[in-house]
Amino acid sequence: MPLFRERIKIFYNNNLQKIHYLCYFIIEFHLLIKYNTMRKADLINNISEKTGIPKVDVLVTLETLFKEVKENLSKGENIYIRGFGSFITKKRAAKIGRNIKKNTAVHIPEHYIPAFKPAKEFVHEVKKLQSAKPVEENFDDETEDSI
Repeated sequence: MPLFRERIKIFYNNNLQKIHYLCYFIIEFHLLIKYNTMRKADLINNISEKTGIPKVDVLVTLETLFKEVKENLSKGENIYIRGFGSFITKKRAAKIGRNIKKNTAVHIPEHYIPAFKPAKEFVHEVKKLQSAKPVEENFDDETEDSI
């Protein structure tokens, strides 16, 4: 039994730095997702706060919107929202693909995929926000040491 404990201690000591780096990466990744991505719940909260409409009503409205978009696109109908963009279906041509595991050719028939094409106003607003963000400077380790 002591031999097993010694092996665990050696493994732990050798991999402690790797574990710290992994934990740091997971925390950074979580913060990146948390602060740079808006989820449906965040969207519902923001709309509810800005409009004063109860969250349940906002949720029902958003779910209905998503359902209508899915239904219309599955029927082949495009949806155009002026100033926002278009939900469209794009046709993908038939092609020959490869099954890498079996090393065989696979025929992929033509099919349609959903897509979103933003309106010019929407693209302009996003570009305006991108240009307003401050540019972060990246310093090398050598630069930090000299300071």
